[in-house]
Amino acid sequence: MTENELSKVIVECAIEVHRILGGPGLLESVYEEALVYELEQRGLQVKRQAPVPVTYKGRILGAPLRLDLQINERVLVDNKATTAYNPIFEAQMLTYLRMTGLKLGLVINSGERYVKDGIHRVVNGLDLNVSSKLPGYR
Repeated sequence: MTENELSKVIVECAIEVHRILGGPGLLESVYEEALVYELEQRGLQVKRQAPVPVTYKGRILGAPLRLDLQINERVLVDNKATTAYNPIFEAQMLTYLRMTGLKLGLVINSGERYVKDGIHRVVNGLDLNVSSKLPGYR
């Protein structure tokens, strides 16, 4: 599956999780665990809290970065459950993409009344002509 095909499935799963759990108000970890379940039910490979070593001037730092979710080793997902969304979350995702060499990340904020309004797509060198044609993205 391409990044764009994966992102479509991820969005569908996030909407399903939000709908079944009853919307906002739960902890981020609850939405994350349910999302992992939905993704795995669709046959996707999911790494949860995957460690990524951080290198600074040739030295690997002691504390690795922990990514919320990595799907099929192609798409990153950063889960949020906040009523105060901050655009810095998208800048953080771009940093994660650069550090991993991946091209697509989704910041999914389940703190929104409708999770579709809380899905933010972040790209790092992905073909925007293809991704911009997919429905349901900002």
